[in-house]
Amino acid sequence: MSHLSVDLLGLRMFVSCVGLVGNIFLILFIFQTRVSHIKSFELFLLGLASFNLEEIVSINVYHVIILDTVFTTTGAWWCRLLKFMTTFGEIASILFTVVICIFRYQKLRDVDHRGSLPICLDSISSAWTLSGVCVTLSALLSLPMFAIAFRGSVENATENRGGCPTDFFQCDENYCPILNCVYKYLIMLLCHLLPLIIVTVTSCLTIVVLLGRTNTVTPANDIISPDHHPGKSHGFYRSTVAVVAAMGLFQVDWTLYLILQWTFSPSDCPIWVEIEFFISASYMSISPYVYGIGGHLFSLENCKHLLKH
Repeated sequence: MSHLSVDLLGLRMFVSCVGLVGNIFLILFIFQTRVSHIKSFELFLLGLASFNLEEIVSINVYHVIILDTVFTTTGAWWCRLLKFMTTFGEIASILFTVVICIFRYQKLRDVDHRGSLPICLDSISSAWTLSGVCVTLSALLSLPMFAIAFRGSVENATENRGGCPTDFFQCDENYCPILNCVYKYLIMLLCHLLPLIIVTVTSCLTIVVLLGRTNTVTPANDIISPDHHPGKSHGFYRSTVAVVAAMGLFQVDWTLYLILQWTFSPSDCPIWVEIEFFISASYMSISPYVYGIGGHLFSLENCKHLLKH
């Protein structure tokens, strides 16, 4: 089992490094191509990539500095802070994913009647407001991490494994205070299960629209579609397919995460924490490549342009 844990750790570190590169390049390419007039979809991608980066860094710092290092009594403060940062990044990334999924579906829905007219979220002020709501809601939902009750003293825990318990919510069959239990299932329902349902339903509706209107899709005020030429519709279609693919990855990862949370506990499965961290890191590391490649951002031309600067 220890060998499997080491293998998962190595795989997660590799995936995290790939994710760091992908999210950084996604941010750079967006600023490079549309720095003068950023649009709604770009703003949502920037928010997603930024919080993906924050989450990837937090996960690895949490594991390397806290779980694998012996801390003194300051371990309690570091533990709560890193738990907050990790939860904050995870929730924000999930919320931006939901926003991107809904936004792209709205662009496709009723396109025959709307034509090239913009939708509500095409307004950059509306996009900034919605982004602010996502960030604020993520911070508020993460704040209770500072109030989570630990089992025993943190000082005793540092003697065993760095001062931070592997279970973020400190809630299993042997120890689960009411606050911890309520918070755990509130997060799982509001920040994992509900977004998963929304993304699944919206993705299915988007696929239905794509299949029924492949030849009639007309992009309007969107980032990734090419210029106003015959290839524009194809670019929008390819970008939408990329969004659907990213949503599929989202569904697989967070379904596995919920199964892990509801089926096992850290005490039952020694590699529980490694599996949890790997699932969290995998979506945030792979998704920028899906968006970047599907949206023509990760292209040879953009790479050459970026290197020139």
